[in-house]
Amino acid sequence: MQSQQLFDHGRRRPENRSTWPPLVGDHLTVSIQPDIEQPVAHAGWRVLAPFQSREYRLLIAAVSVSIFAEGMWAVVMTLQVIALDNDPMSLSLVATCLAAGLVGFVLVGGLAADRISQRAIIITVEAVNTVVVSAVAALGLVGALQIWHMAVAAGALGIAAAFFFPAYSALLPRIVPAEQLLAANGVEGVVRPVFQRAAGPAVAGLVVGATFPSLGAVVVAALFGVGLVLLLATREPIEAAASQPDQQRSRLLRDLRDGFVFVLGTPWLLWTLLFASMFVLVVLGPIEVLLPFIVQERFAHGAQTYGFILAFFGMGSALGALGVSSTRLPRRYLTVMMAMWSVGSLPLAIVGVTSSFPLMAAATFVIGVTDGAGMVIWGTLLQRRVPPHMLGRVSSLDFFVSLAFMPVSFAIVGPLSKIVSMEVIFLAAGAAPVLFAAVAVWAAKMRRDELDHPLR
Repeated sequence: MQSQQLFDHGRRRPENRSTWPPLVGDHLTVSIQPDIEQPVAHAGWRVLAPFQSREYRLLIAAVSVSIFAEGMWAVVMTLQVIALDNDPMSLSLVATCLAAGLVGFVLVGGLAADRISQRAIIITVEAVNTVVVSAVAALGLVGALQIWHMAVAAGALGIAAAFFFPAYSALLPRIVPAEQLLAANGVEGVVRPVFQRAAGPAVAGLVVGATFPSLGAVVVAALFGVGLVLLLATREPIEAAASQPDQQRSRLLRDLRDGFVFVLGTPWLLWTLLFASMFVLVVLGPIEVLLPFIVQERFAHGAQTYGFILAFFGMGSALGALGVSSTRLPRRYLTVMMAMWSVGSLPLAIVGVTSSFPLMAAATFVIGVTDGAGMVIWGTLLQRRVPPHMLGRVSSLDFFVSLAFMPVSFAIVGPLSKIVSMEVIFLAAGAAPVLFAAVAVWAAKMRRDELDHPLR
């Protein structure tokens, strides 16, 4: 859950410090928000306010190209695996390697984001993406590509993503002031689903359906290369004065421990992450591994149809994110967020049983709307209620805890589909999050917490 770059030459104390939770240890929190005077955007266009920064414009352009490539890759990878071996077990293997790379290294990525240049991290990630997908494309074009190649490539891309997300999240509060964070997260909340979940999959489905998967990989590699060039055009931000002398900085293990202590001592954060981990366990496997086979079995022109089904999810996510970011943060922000993610998963039951394209598209659209809206609220909460000096670590723990069961979900759903019908699997995936959310809201006393910590 995530975000960006630039910044200014000065530093000031935050004006809304009272909204932050207690600090961990003896660290002093120093604001690194920009001092640049910026005109106040009209309330109806507050989502555009972050674009006043040149570095933000460059970075979001690079990220947009990159996530468009990621959206294409999700479909290209799936269809390439199916072309090599039309078996859910093989797709489970490749998806598990991707998830294992992400989960296995995300804590390291968070520690790196708090210690070294976030710009250098995301440039390195983009270079790795370009090289890995180029290798897959080359092997496919010469007819030498095998399932194990896809598994290794997926693992490498997962590791790269583990370093990208914490760095991106820790960077955004250094680009825009606190009052623009909701808008900046909304921009990503619109761009990511439009390009990664809508346009990318749709274009990939058309390209692969008309040609073959390796040509789609060539296009993806080229897009990653364009993103790399744009990132290289950005400037290294000028660092604010360190909050502590170098000789007093914590060791890696102490940093990680402090992050865990903060999460364990913050109920709304802890129980949201526990909810997310269970949500991932029951939902991601069916969507990522089984949905392609459902589409292939029930619809003609499976590659194109699969791309369009994902596109409807992406369009819904974009509208949900845009709707939330264009208004003030809900007063009951935790309750609204949990309701979006839990009740919004119910249409998965329809996905499992329907053979109607319009009905399946509508179901995925609704899921996308609620997912996009919830993600914008979540990203804003991390950046508003987590001290800046710990944001990288907490973001990495966010990904680690919430995605811990992703490899398990991917690994078991393929074999499970051999003994349990896909209809039953999708029914469980749609209904279980409602129960998980109810437990989390009650255990963390979220309704009381959001009133005690107003963010409007």
